[in-house]
Amino acid sequence: MLFSSVSFLYGFMPVVLLCYFIAALPVMPVRLKNIVLLVFSLLFYAFGEPVYVSLLLISSVSDYCHSLYIEKHRGEQKAKAALISSVVINLAMLGFFKYVDFFIGTVNNIFGLALPVTGVPLPIGISFFTFQTMSYTIDVYRGRVHAQKSLADLATFVCLFPQLIAGPIVRYSDVVEELEHRRSTIDGVAAGFSRFAVGLGKKVLIANAMGQFCELFRVSHEQSVLFFWLYALAFTLQIYFDFSGYSDMAIGLGRIFGFSFPENFDYPYISRSITEFWRRWHMTLGSWFRDYVYIPLGGNRTTTGKWLRNLAVVWLLTGLWHGAQWNFVLWGAFYGVLLIVEKLWLGKWLDKAPKAVGHIYTLALVIIGFTIFNANGLTGTISDLKAMFGFGGLPSVTAQTMYYLKSYGVTFVVAIVGSTPFMKKLACRVDKAVPVLQPVMTVLLLVLSTASIIDGSFNPFLYFRF
Repeated sequence: MLFSSVSFLYGFMPVVLLCYFIAALPVMPVRLKNIVLLVFSLLFYAFGEPVYVSLLLISSVSDYCHSLYIEKHRGEQKAKAALISSVVINLAMLGFFKYVDFFIGTVNNIFGLALPVTGVPLPIGISFFTFQTMSYTIDVYRGRVHAQKSLADLATFVCLFPQLIAGPIVRYSDVVEELEHRRSTIDGVAAGFSRFAVGLGKKVLIANAMGQFCELFRVSHEQSVLFFWLYALAFTLQIYFDFSGYSDMAIGLGRIFGFSFPENFDYPYISRSITEFWRRWHMTLGSWFRDYVYIPLGGNRTTTGKWLRNLAVVWLLTGLWHGAQWNFVLWGAFYGVLLIVEKLWLGKWLDKAPKAVGHIYTLALVIIGFTIFNANGLTGTISDLKAMFGFGGLPSVTAQTMYYLKSYGVTFVVAIVGSTPFMKKLACRVDKAVPVLQPVMTVLLLVLSTASIIDGSFNPFLYFRF
């Protein structure tokens, strides 16, 4: 079920809110709120993946049992063995459903074999909830959190529908207090609805429009070098507004239910270096790899050779986390090399260079990066990059390119401006001057987004495929 669907907005969400706030009444049992959220979260997931609800339950029970055992035997080898068991089970599920066919296909290509692939479909959100559950058992082992004694509460954390299928990656330590003691205030609910409306508008009004431009490019028979660059820019904007819009909606829904989910984006396209870009883009994923992979390997407090190894491992895993295709591995390697170059040499030069130079450098490389990310395998990556740099035998510009540029020019400008802090600063100033406008703008965004959803059929979420 999509957040940006009529069935969610005017079917599922009103029902879950009604049931939740009834359960939140003072006369009701304290734990009833979590039971309501757990039941509706399982229903939410079952709407699109009824068979794979079992994975959520298996993951919840497995990590519940492992964490209790780890805490009981803390400091003993038994605890370490239980941690390894938990991580292996989680990675085995992720590996089977996401990577086994990729591995079989690679073996077939290398050795000329014809081993059958499983054809098993990818469970929605498995990359997200697997990382969340692993961070929980690891943190219990490290003594950073206590094992949750209530299976229902832990399952609520694992299955919580606002961030279940596309993040942000919420750690147990982020919400442990709120799982057991939280309340929804009028101000919090209002702020949550406002944040949800902003995210919905970003997704429906901007990301979808950029996605439609990308679709027009793919079916065009008059492609050009300029058209390729516009397509790359459109996808760069689409994936930002799609993913950050979903994160905004998730954070807003969490706020309505009394949770404070971590931020996931901080205007990454205003960055002046690739290092800064990755501090601002998908921040919960970056911090996860930092805390559970990079630092345990030794981080940068080691020899240069081991430090380079640590970065290589992190960016190989980052690429593979996004998808089981070689272009994702190349995408991870692309950023790994850039980050190494910046840390060793280029970063100091960028700090002294004019801001405009840093912005242009970063945006150009990010656009190239997302071209690799969005390509159809390695062959498609090479083909797309050749066309962008004039080696694909295409004309520089065509009449069709100019037609679509004029048709979508305003949308491009709105998207580019919207990817900067300008609109947020403007909204804050308006809200201070005329506070009544905020609820009006929230309702207006919901109305415009609903009209767009009803009117159009193009409404994918890009990160659902990861």
